Amino acid sequence: MTWLAVTDHDERRFSLRGLGAEKQNDPLLADHPNALLTRGTILFETHPVADDRPVRLMGFAARAPWPRSLWFETLPGGGISLSQSQGQTQKRVEIRREDTVRRDVLRVTYAWDSTAKWGRLTLEQPEETTVISVPVETPVPLSLRDIRKLMLGGHGQIFAPEMIFAALSNDIEPIGPSPTLLDNTPMATPWGYMPVGDLQRGDTVSTRSSGAVPVVHRVSRTVPARGSFRPVRVRAPYFGLQQDIIVSPEQRLLIDGPEVEYLFGQEAVLVPARHLVNGFNALAEPSGPTVTYTQLLLPQHETMLAAGAELESLYVGRIRRHSEELAGSLLRDFDRSGLPEHGKPCHQVLRQYEAIHLARRRAA
Repeated sequence: MTWLAVTDHDERRFSLRGLGAEKQNDPLLADHPNALLTRGTILFETHPVADDRPVRLMGFAARAPWPRSLWFETLPGGGISLSQSQGQTQKRVEIRREDTVRRDVLRVTYAWDSTAKWGRLTLEQPEETTVISVPVETPVPLSLRDIRKLMLGGHGQIFAPEMIFAALSNDIEPIGPSPTLLDNTPMATPWGYMPVGDLQRGDTVSTRSSGAVPVVHRVSRTVPARGSFRPVRVRAPYFGLQQDIIVSPEQRLLIDGPEVEYLFGQEAVLVPARHLVNGFNALAEPSGPTVTYTQLLLPQHETMLAAGAELESLYVGRIRRHSEELAGSLLRDFDRSGLPEHGKPCHQVLRQYEAIHLARRRAA
């Protein structure tokens, strides 16, 4: 899997050899306007649109050398649609979701393999574990001409103000649970700290509630370093850290103390790293176009000790019971019968306003 393009409102990057550490020596697609990407993924994140009418988020339309278009639009009440046309061929698929609470970010993934006549449109919310997918029948490939228009802009292209970023891969990217740590994050084990990237299945790590537990699996993934994937530096000595660590914005830290008990009536709470970014506890980490994260899957979703701070391990819920979701995830190559099942997190996960309130209380 190689990311070919990453675009946001500040910059647009595209390379036929790939971006970041995955850059190849040779082009992954012929440098010809009519060269076809028959297999790939378009991934983007967007803020919700407060409008009762459909709003075009991203896409393009062109007439030469033949009529064609690709549009991603919002649906009234919540949801997303994909419309694509090439010549006389037209298709449209929708994911409808009634939003009952305010959502900060939506992630959309469109993956296709036109040779296999297979496609999938997925809607996720990084804060939650819900994954909604619909099939896209007989998807058509994208030409290099159209890829450049879509990702680099130009006449007939739209990249709405609500968009956070968009990225293009030359392969089918996974959906669902995603890793959140850099390989060099020091993880506590019964034999001292070790880089999480060196740990393998069967190794043991130290946890808050269960002592030493075995690693079920370690997973890694390279993603665009934008939006809910943009790295966050969590700084020592806050949260018990002995050194700074760099994590995904969605990595949750376990925080306890008298302020937690007073405000939330619990011994400890989980706080996503993105809610901690305030200029001193944590801050956005400069990064290239992509970043590679890794994470450990443990038997009971235990909390690990990383550089002195308590961090949540990979949460997979009951994904092994859902064959289609499992097949589209990072866990697809693992033995289904050997995967654990995780109940709901045993600690409350704070929303942004709750995390801000907790930080102010601690600073008072």
